[in-house]
Amino acid sequence: MKKITLIALLFFFQAFNISANEPKLDQIIHGLDNPWSLTFLNNDRVLITEKSGNLLLVNLSNKKTQKIKHNLNILEDGQGGLLEVLYYKDQVFVSYTEDRKKGKTSTSVAKAEFNDLELNFKNIFRAEPPINSGYHFGSRLVIKDDFIYITAGERGEGMIAQDPKKHPGSIIRIHLDGKIPKDNPKFIDKKDWLPEIYQIGVRNPQGMDLSPFDNKIYITNHGAKGGDWFGEVKYGGNYGWKILGWGGTNYTGTKIGPKWMPGFTKAIKYWVPSIAASSMVIYKGEEFKEWNGDALITSLRDQSLRKIRFKDNNFINEKIIFKGKIGRIRDIEIQENTGKIFLLTDEGSIWRLEK
Repeated sequence: MKKITLIALLFFFQAFNISANEPKLDQIIHGLDNPWSLTFLNNDRVLITEKSGNLLLVNLSNKKTQKIKHNLNILEDGQGGLLEVLYYKDQVFVSYTEDRKKGKTSTSVAKAEFNDLELNFKNIFRAEPPINSGYHFGSRLVIKDDFIYITAGERGEGMIAQDPKKHPGSIIRIHLDGKIPKDNPKFIDKKDWLPEIYQIGVRNPQGMDLSPFDNKIYITNHGAKGGDWFGEVKYGGNYGWKILGWGGTNYTGTKIGPKWMPGFTKAIKYWVPSIAASSMVIYKGEEFKEWNGDALITSLRDQSLRKIRFKDNNFINEKIIFKGKIGRIRDIEIQENTGKIFLLTDEGSIWRLEK
């Protein structure tokens, strides 16, 4: 009888993908107001953005929170506001929805020398042209080899992502001071591209990370009604929006275009229906060392954390770590010295995932 019961339990755990060693979730901070991004200053302190424009310094140990003054010209509009924050070598980089007057805004990026009282930001990038829309700002930031990469969403304008003379719908690559690299596509083999553009054809990429294993940059991108994807940032590439639909349709149900076709960059993994892929990291750490090299991708729609195993841009498998437990997950960061995973939710909390 005991043997039969044990076998039945094993079938139950396998059927529902439940592990006896399922990671533990702990709520560390709550009461935030529509947060969007977090970045570690050290093991205990993080900077957090709230869409309304607040930049917060939070101590994860004693739970103390303070507002840092700043001079950013933010317009909270639809999906826009104060978005990504990235701390790097005593400097703070932010992406935000800049008020360009008469209802128009842009995805803009600014930097400041860090102090915990007041930050004097200066713009290093503004997406041109400014657009009257509250949609699709992109806004993730990654630094690689002292270049900063920026995801610029297409602002709901569709085919603007195929116009390399405009920034929306592209991946941007510039120096940390805003100067333009002389090895960007414009100066090599894409003479008609704006000089800041590194790749085109994206819709609303809200996840991006530099892999510590292969030194490549990877992104997640929101499709329309279906067609979210995870893929690599590639020099001079074109992911095809809105010629391609990535397997999805318009919200009206009308067809967009093929999932993929030759001549366009191909993603590693597509989701139909959409999961609303929000943020991502390539995991490296001791806490879950069996995950090293895997992509951890967060979801707004089904409130999940997913693990993607891939090699040489080929998808291997996907595992849902958890789903529907903590709300809409907006951002994910790894605590470097422990490998523990910190998750930021739209509902205003920071959660820690550990064994």
